[in-house]
Amino acid sequence: MAYMTQKGYDKLVAELQHMETVDRPAASAAIAEARDKGDLSENAEYDAAKEWQGKLEGKIANLKAVIAAAKIIDTSKLNNETVQILTKVKLKNVKNNMTMSYTIVSDTEANLREGKISVSTPIAQALLGHKVGEKVAAKVPAGVVELEILEITFDE
Repeated sequence: MAYMTQKGYDKLVAELQHMETVDRPAASAAIAEARDKGDLSENAEYDAAKEWQGKLEGKIANLKAVIAAAKIIDTSKLNNETVQILTKVKLKNVKNNMTMSYTIVSDTEANLREGKISVSTPIAQALLGHKVGEKVAAKVPAGVVELEILEITFDE
């Protein structure tokens, strides 16, 4: 089950619709065009088009499974006393006093450029259930980092 916002869910549905209505017909057209060029046994264009179609169908199936298992969370029914999925957390690295903000989201919505980290990351796992003012130690690939929770809000 993937917990996500309505916005994240709508984005996945739109992506699926695009794949089914635009990409799938394009893949079929590419196969048909390559097939028209003759001998399929030595036709690299045909092989590439078939491979693209196979990958596309795999992505479509995966996206359908994620959408089917999605659980949309209404943030208005959650509190911001503790860190949980869909909360935006402002943190301070205790060692270097650097501050950062992350929104904790499902694996499918994670995007570091947007400041969205997956609930399954070491930092998110260390933060879950903690309150403002608490310090947590997150075990990351570079070692253990100590973080202080400065603020917990909801990212709309």
